[in-house]
Amino acid sequence: MPEPEQEVDESVEYMPRSAVGAACTASTGTHQRQVERLLKLRVDGKQSAADCRAVQAFQVREKIKPANGYAGPVTWARAELLAARKNLDPGRRCPVKKYAVACVDLDRQLMWVRKDKKVTFAVVNIRSGRPGYATRTGWHSVYWRHKDHWSSIYDTPMPFSQFFSGGQAFHAVYGQLATPTGSRGCVNLSYRDAGKLWDVLRKGDRVYIWGKRPGG
Repeated sequence: MPEPEQEVDESVEYMPRSAVGAACTASTGTHQRQVERLLKLRVDGKQSAADCRAVQAFQVREKIKPANGYAGPVTWARAELLAARKNLDPGRRCPVKKYAVACVDLDRQLMWVRKDKKVTFAVVNIRSGRPGYATRTGWHSVYWRHKDHWSSIYDTPMPFSQFFSGGQAFHAVYGQLATPTGSRGCVNLSYRDAGKLWDVLRKGDRVYIWGKRPGG
């Protein structure tokens, strides 16, 4: 299986050209409300000077570049992941079963695996389906695994593919996960996380998916 020549830098924020290079931008980010909520700011979806300073401080702390206060998808993804590490499933949506369940939270763009009360695969960021290619919610099962899969439909590599619903699969991507657009229905993971998930799941393992990708 081909491996990426180098790790993709997941700490580079997506933003409009007008915001690049600013010391602290007044631009309202694409994920303004989500970031405000996670950073415990006033949730109004409008970028104030105080919001900008708080977001910028978070970006500096988490080494997100450029640290200019723009609340984009990378900043949001990192904030959601850190919050989930402290409180994994506040809505108790992930079913607790005696068998392994891969839980996918589309609202927060996160996934993890648990068996009974033990988390066997720690929470990670994911990217789910864009409008018109929604990742299917509900119960599924891993029905086919192909470590070095190549999509004949989209002519693209899908490393560590684990299919769970009519062509939709967990698989690695070589690019960045936190982008303005989603996948074509699959649950994308970083190359490193997909490789770890490959060693955790098996054919027949259950998958439970809920929510909706923001903006999708």
